[in-house]
Amino acid sequence: MATTPWYRPAWSAPAGVQSAMTTREGGASLPPFCGFNLGDHVGDDPATVARHRAQLTQALGVRAIYLHQVHGTEVVRLDDRTSVAGPLTADAAITTVPGLACTIMVADCLPVLLAHRQGRGVGAAHAGWRGLAGGVVERTVASLADAADARPSDLVAWLGPCIGPRRFEVGEEVRAAFLRGQPGADTHFKPGERPGKWWADLQGLARDRLSQCGVTEISAEPACTVEDASRFFSYRRDGRTGRMAALVWLG
Repeated sequence: MATTPWYRPAWSAPAGVQSAMTTREGGASLPPFCGFNLGDHVGDDPATVARHRAQLTQALGVRAIYLHQVHGTEVVRLDDRTSVAGPLTADAAITTVPGLACTIMVADCLPVLLAHRQGRGVGAAHAGWRGLAGGVVERTVASLADAADARPSDLVAWLGPCIGPRRFEVGEEVRAAFLRGQPGADTHFKPGERPGKWWADLQGLARDRLSQCGVTEISAEPACTVEDASRFFSYRRDGRTGRMAALVWLG
């Protein structure tokens, strides 16, 4: 039996909210991508990537809107007029329109999915350390709450697989970026093996930021993308590699 290169995240999403997370399993990409690569910017064969994207959206029955991600904090609102001619430059998306999937590509960065408890809207954010420290999660929460005419406490969140706290070694500048603007951030950094280096807990940092802006129902998948080479692409581990996607939509 062939391996399906995606799965359904386990979280408290309400009825009418659908989500999926892809893996590297299956697919037709050749080395160094080796699997179900969805990234069209990493040097893989464009026809193979297009075939993977078409396979995914056909199987899920949804229109996936991919972004040109720049490790920033821009949030876009998707609607029926959203163009398919070219990707929007942003690191997060929200929508209240059924059938449009907010889609985030990752290969170590943290995918954050959001949904309104009554299914009035959904959102997704690409949270690498730069975007997370810069406020991409807070901006996505605020944008979705506004679009759904709700409060942040009316939202639920899912934190997907990312580089884990045993593998995410960062410099002092990364730690300092969080300590400047996030109370309690120091608890998510442990001294590294070399002077000036720290092990960072990306999911822990994101969970605190969600809680601080009012989102309290948070689910997380603890898998580390670096440590599980059979399931996940990892830029930190491999350098030139593919991309997975996390999607959330109303349907």
